[in-house]
Amino acid sequence: MTELCEFMQKHETMMPDRRDRAILRELQQDSRLTMQELARKVDMSSSAVWRRIRALEEDGVIDRFAVIVNPRKAGFLLSSMTLVTLARHEQTNVDNFVTEVQRHPEVLECFATSGEADYHLRVVVEDIEAYNRFLDDFILKLPGVLQVRSNIILKEIKMDTALPF
Repeated sequence: MTELCEFMQKHETMMPDRRDRAILRELQQDSRLTMQELARKVDMSSSAVWRRIRALEEDGVIDRFAVIVNPRKAGFLLSSMTLVTLARHEQTNVDNFVTEVQRHPEVLECFATSGEADYHLRVVVEDIEAYNRFLDDFILKLPGVLQVRSNIILKEIKMDTALPF
């Protein structure tokens, strides 16, 4: 019984406590803070903050550190929510679709969904010509794709990456 308890404790999902949440809230706003600045903001010592960040990384709570680029200022002027429906849900078609989508950098996000389509993709490209190439040369050539619907994003109302800690 002790081995089972140890296994369960070791593989339990870590739930951030109040102090972890404060660290995460600050890092989501500015991940370039020095350890000293972050420690001051969350009212902890630098070494305690460092240990907590390491633990959050090891437990997978912190997935990675990244730079958020403004797509329009970087020349990506067209965004689309692209809804894809597969003809049949044969495992080979699903696996192939998932593998291919993961290899295309213009697909920023892909969600398997219930409802009107099997997958919702957030696609970012330079312009409408690039989007047409994306559809013609990639999505529409994938085996098993039955239907593709494009919802061109006219105006971004809210875009955030921070979780509400």
